[in-house]
Amino acid sequence: MNGVSQAPTREQNQEHNGKNRPWLTWAKRGMTLFFFIAVPVLLFTLMKNLDWKEVSHALQSYKASTLVLGFLIAAGSYLTYCGFDVLARRYTEHKLSVSQIIPVTFVCYAFNLNLSSWVGGIALRYRLYSRLGLDVPTITRILSLSLITNWLGYMLLAGFVFAGDFIDLPDGWKIGDTTLQLIGFVLLAVCFSYFLACRFSKRRTWTIRKQQLVLPSLNQALRQALLGALNWGLMALLIYVLLPEKAFYPAVLGILLISSIAGVIAHIPAGLGVLETVFITLMQHQFSKGQLLAALIGYRVIYFLIPLMLAVVVYLVLEKRAKAMRSKNEARREG
Repeated sequence: MNGVSQAPTREQNQEHNGKNRPWLTWAKRGMTLFFFIAVPVLLFTLMKNLDWKEVSHALQSYKASTLVLGFLIAAGSYLTYCGFDVLARRYTEHKLSVSQIIPVTFVCYAFNLNLSSWVGGIALRYRLYSRLGLDVPTITRILSLSLITNWLGYMLLAGFVFAGDFIDLPDGWKIGDTTLQLIGFVLLAVCFSYFLACRFSKRRTWTIRKQQLVLPSLNQALRQALLGALNWGLMALLIYVLLPEKAFYPAVLGILLISSIAGVIAHIPAGLGVLETVFITLMQHQFSKGQLLAALIGYRVIYFLIPLMLAVVVYLVLEKRAKAMRSKNEARREG
């Protein structure tokens, strides 16, 4: 023996923690049971409430070229969202490869859109990343950066669209055009305050409930804003492509942003009914309800349902390969 003791590996530490804290082992088993029961139930509930004849009719009304373009836009949006967690890789300095991050983020985003942020955005992220070997503080920082990226992009786009008065609100709405413009300027002020804080703040670290959050650099904050805004812009572009040619893209973008925040407030998975209500209310003077519903059904199928079906398959593959991928990550860290 050389008299030098080796530091315990992460797996050995986790085994030791599991023996000293049996509740942690049971919590992990409980989360596993939750996913294998809750996910199929939520999927069944979602599929049961869909009118598949209406879905089929809406899709058949489009040209093949329009649908292909729609799928390309959706793929670009999902890839952009995966960039959120790739950006967080540099922020947290964890060692997972990009090829491991993208499938996890894709699955979480598809489940988030269809089954609520608690299932996809939060719980599933913690489960899949922890199975790949990341600890809770690192996952929390990934999640926090992703959330900030998404809503920073939202506020930046909404600020410009609302302040630019691109949306023609009905007379009966309590929030008039002037109020919406003021909201736009406030959102822009929040965005630029974040940029200034990232550039000039002397305090870079905060501890919230024993979780350490670090303020990113200005360069990284600008990348966050670009990725977040691009993702929202692509979502609106998909709806715009599915609408008749006389549609005005900034107005479509603004209405999508309004309906999205309304869906968050309503706590309805996938914003079912909220998106349609807001679009019909604000655009019925331009298009018939049939045209609007066809576009929104096509949007839901292309952006929500088909990616969800793919995400279920990817999720099952990730669950099956998680142990092998984790061992590979441990070996890479030791090497």
